[in-house]
Amino acid sequence: MAGGLLLGGAIAALLTTALPAHDPSSGIVDPPPDKIVIKIATVNGSGCPKGTAAVAVSPDNTAFTVTYSDYLAQVGGNSDPTAFRKNCQLNLLVHVPQGFTYAIASADYRGFASLQPGASSTEKASYYFQGSSSTAAITHPFGGPYNDNWQSTDVTDWAQLVWAPCGVQRNFNINTELRVNAGTSAPGSTSFMTMDSTDGDISTVYHLAWKECPES
Repeated sequence: MAGGLLLGGAIAALLTTALPAHDPSSGIVDPPPDKIVIKIATVNGSGCPKGTAAVAVSPDNTAFTVTYSDYLAQVGGNSDPTAFRKNCQLNLLVHVPQGFTYAIASADYRGFASLQPGASSTEKASYYFQGSSSTAAITHPFGGPYNDNWQSTDVTDWAQLVWAPCGVQRNFNINTELRVNAGTSAPGSTSFMTMDSTDGDISTVYHLAWKECPES
């Protein structure tokens, strides 16, 4: 389950891992004392129907969390023919304290998958700032038989962080997709992959790095 996300040309992180120590000469600073405010400007997709995605910011300004409550792709059995692929596009309005800018240093994903022998699934994600000309995505494959939580990890090098432009409002876009393929699994059997849980919502955590903007 190795894999990574490409964030505006830089690899972002999937799943819980400590952020690397940064070089003081990089300009990266501690989180600002004032809180950031993140709101969902628009949300579209079969994986996040209206009212099923929410955003929360950590008290220390080092991370924000996107919570999904109805993100499930499945195939086989009595599944709807279109249910094999689910996607979600979030457009986030991010207000940061004056004089600071931010980058996404890592991203933590988790979910649950139940894949029959011969079935497979993929999780794909891409992130970009509004107006960015560079976007890309990496696909993370999973193969059956599998019946467990899934997770994967990667971290962006500090030198490769992509920073939001200073002094300009640029919305942040998150595009994700789950896809399940029946493959050679037994006819009538059901396979699924989810970014939600019967025990509670599954959260996707995005860890932030901070830098002071140059004085105008």
